[in-house]
Parts: sequence; C-alpha cells; structure tokens
Amino acid sequence: MKLGIINGWEENHFKYVKDKGLDAIEFCVNWNYDADEFLSRAEEIKGYSEKYNIPVGSMGRWGMDRIDENGEIIESALHADEALIDAASIIDCPVFNAGVNYIDSLSYYDNCQNAIKYLGTLLDYAKGKNVKIATYNCGWANFVCDDKSWSVVHKALPELGIKYDPSHCLHRGDDYLKELRDWGHRVYHFHIKGVLYIDGVNYDDAPAGLDQINWGGIMDILYTKDYNGMLSIEPHSGYWKGKKGQWGIDFTIKYMRPYIMPEDYEYEENPFMP
Repeated sequence: MKLGIINGWEENHFKYVKDKGLDAIEFCVNWNYDADEFLSRAEEIKGYSEKYNIPVGSMGRWGMDRIDENGEIIESALHADEALIDAASIIDCPVFNAGVNYIDSLSYYDNCQNAIKYLGTLLDYAKGKNVKIATYNCGWANFVCDDKSWSVVHKALPELGIKYDPSHCLHRGDDYLKELRDWGHRVYHFHIKGVLYIDGVNYDDAPAGLDQINWGGIMDILYTKDYNGMLSIEPHSGYWKGKKGQWGIDFTIKYMRPYIMPEDYEYEENPFMP
C-alpha cells in the first residue's frame, strides 16, 4: 500500500507531498473545475509526478449531476468524465472515481438502471486506457454509496470498484467493518479521514488517530482482502486548520505508517507458523 494525501496538481503540491515523506497524491477535479483544461495540462502534470517521484494514485470528480430529471445522461457530464479518464491515462493514474445522482421522481429500480447505464459507459470508455472506474461512497450527488446500491449496481458491473471512506458509513449510521468485510474485494481506493461522534452527534472529522474509527480493524480487513492501493489522507476538519492542521496531518502520517508493510519487508520462515 502507498500512503498519500489529497492535494492539488501544481508543482508545489507535488513538492509538499514529497517533503512530507508520502508516497502518492490524489486529485479531486470536482464539478467546479474545467475537465478539458485539466486534460490539456495532463502531460505537464505527469512531468511533475515524474520529477518528484510521486505517482498519482487516484482522481475523481465529486458533486456533479450526471443524470437529468428525465433519467437521461447529461452529455456535458459524460464528456467531463471521459476527459478526466483520458487525463488519468496520460498521467498513469490507475483509478477514476465517480458517482451518480438520484432522481426523486423515478423509482429506485429506474435509478439503479440509470447508474448501471452511466457507469457501464465509463467502464467501456476506460477499456485499454489502464484506468479502473470506482464509485465514491459519499452521498454528494451520488446514491451508489452503500450495500443496498452496490448489491444492484456493482453486481451488474463486475469490473466496477469502490472508493471507500469509513466516515461516510458512520455518518449514515452503518457498520463500516461489515461493509468492508462484504465489499473489501471491490475497493480500488481508500480515504483516511477520522470522525468523532459525541452523544450521537458528529463533533469533528478529526485527524485519523485522534478519532473513534477502528483503524487497526480496517487495516486487517484490507490486508485480508489483498488491497494494495493508495491510502489517501483527506484533511476535512473544521477545527484543525493552519498550524494545528499541519500538525494533525503529520500526526496522521506517523500514526498510519506502522500499519503499512514495507514493500521490501524481509523475514525468516518460522516452521511453527504458516
């Protein structure tokens, strides 16, 4: 696994990640960014990645409606996703994350059919580009984010993966260890973001290690599911800003490092153990 962080795509962002001793970077090219402009810079961004030896572990586009009120694909949204898949291919980014919005006037069945159609179109477009497609598990312009939807959409699309963040599961009142047990084999990308609830109310999206998430249990499941992708730190707290926020990032890096087995780990066989 590679420990990284969400950041921008200018040269100083790559330098920041390198100086933190991290292994990878993630881009969130959300609805408010021009996908064509990003694509036009893909070779430049790839150069920064190579210069600092910081691979791009994941890209995604959050907050964008992809289905209109009539249940039809929004062509401009599809164009943006396809442009970013092309960019990911150029940059050697292995995962592109997307969601599909829910149309209230349609049935759950029809919404699932729309999601299967849209995400299937992305999967077809990504073929031969060395880019895998995953749905993100937060509800921002997206309903394909839980066991109910995955049991329909992902079972219909065997190549579709999941970008998983345990905090979103907690916010919905669900069991993230159960979801990972059942769907960990489909996880293509993983967010490291803490959360703290007090008296049933979300108090803070705290730095990982200063929160209530069972990170040891999560890492056990990821290892047993043979996950070997990026662990991407997502600073998301309204309290941890400025100097304190940077310390929080450093704390999370030090907290998560011992959970990651080095690629060059050497060991001696123990005849009493498998």
